Amino acid sequence: MITFIIAIVLLLLGYLTYGKFVDKTFNSDPNKATPANTLTDGVDFVPMNSNKNAFIQILNIAGVGPIFGPILGALYGPSAFLWIVFGSIFAGGVHDYLTGMISLRYGGAHLPALASRFLGKSFSHVVNFFTLLLLLLVGTVFVSAPAKMINELIGNETSVLTIIVFCIFIYYIIATVLPIDKVIGKIYPVLGFLLLVSAVGICIGMFMYGNPIPELTLENLHPKGIPYYPVIFLTISCGALSGFHATQSPIISRTINNEKDGRKIFYGMMILEAVIAMIWAAAAMSLMNGEDLSVLLENGGPAAVVNKIAIVFLGTVGGTIAVLGVIVLPITSGDTSFRAARMIIADYLNIDQKALKNRFMVAIPLFVISYILTNMDFQLLWRYFSWANQITAAIALWIGAVYLFQKKTHYIIALAPAFFITSVVGSYLFYDPTIGFGLEVMTSNLIGIAISIALTILFFIVMKKRKEVIE
Repeated sequence: MITFIIAIVLLLLGYLTYGKFVDKTFNSDPNKATPANTLTDGVDFVPMNSNKNAFIQILNIAGVGPIFGPILGALYGPSAFLWIVFGSIFAGGVHDYLTGMISLRYGGAHLPALASRFLGKSFSHVVNFFTLLLLLLVGTVFVSAPAKMINELIGNETSVLTIIVFCIFIYYIIATVLPIDKVIGKIYPVLGFLLLVSAVGICIGMFMYGNPIPELTLENLHPKGIPYYPVIFLTISCGALSGFHATQSPIISRTINNEKDGRKIFYGMMILEAVIAMIWAAAAMSLMNGEDLSVLLENGGPAAVVNKIAIVFLGTVGGTIAVLGVIVLPITSGDTSFRAARMIIADYLNIDQKALKNRFMVAIPLFVISYILTNMDFQLLWRYFSWANQITAAIALWIGAVYLFQKKTHYIIALAPAFFITSVVGSYLFYDPTIGFGLEVMTSNLIGIAISIALTILFFIVMKKRKEVIE
């Protein structure tokens, strides 16, 4: 219990101290005009207040990631807490803040456009591919996951599942093409409140139930002996560091009124997501040992663990409400995944989005592809999502490092996590037998580190050749 409390305190201190340092390093300016005001179009560029933006941001970035990921990460034992706490403070918060604020400085640009500016036009095509792949995978995962949870609540019928999937897709289409303030801006603050209430309810129930939360140990307690490095850094992404956030922050960079709101909206909501991740990881560890958790995950997946935690800690009625709060998360990230994909394709192909038919023209093919992907095995889909997710995080952090280097400020705050997560995704690619090469873990780790060293050397070579200084 002491470990859990200290972790929550560290997260809050991280926001108050390191978050402030990151904001000062970027040098946010309350007097600069924002894209929401200079490019207002009534569709994507719409000025909204900081509280509404913050609620939308937390729902955009959360999904089932800060719940499913930490539950899977709980198999490692309390050592999982380390990545959630230090990952969110020094990597995830920096990643979210920089992608949001750099986008804001460049007219609400999405990740591929930023990659083109800071990493080179040729590389932007690669980033476009990875970003759209990630968004499609996220959108598909966030159709399948909530549909299965809703189906379990009402009786687990295959025919009903198909109807639920269809209904979620219909909502996604509406939320993707309508102006952001018509659907998302109106219902997200309410749903954000439900999300927070469900997390607080689980936390209170966990304390009242009386099962102790394990204290910190550096021992890897995974029942199957799966290595901590590199696997846990992809298992727990949302809640620590997630490239998906880099696709969502530019959505809100188009609705921010004042640059000074950036720390609260981008860095602050990442910290809040980490708190949610801590609660669910702790609840899983408190309720079950590694063996029991592993069995339940194999038989019912993370959704079954969510149901058990909610019912045990909150009772039937309270648990059902909490599960509904969890169901809200993926739905509210799925819709903005498709919205972000629409915006990226429109920017890339220069398709004006003021006309409704143009929005439909871009969006409908995305939904067709996503529906086809729903037939994939969920566990395999999640692995591809996790890897593409952290590849995107690495790209976003390298962009942040280039931006800060050219501003002649503390670029190390982005370079260090960029180096780390690049080594992780490199190692995982060579280690994992399903989507990678299946090499021995030590060999894979050395290859991953070598890739990061090579890219860091390239970073300094390229930066020394560049004369441009960003104002």
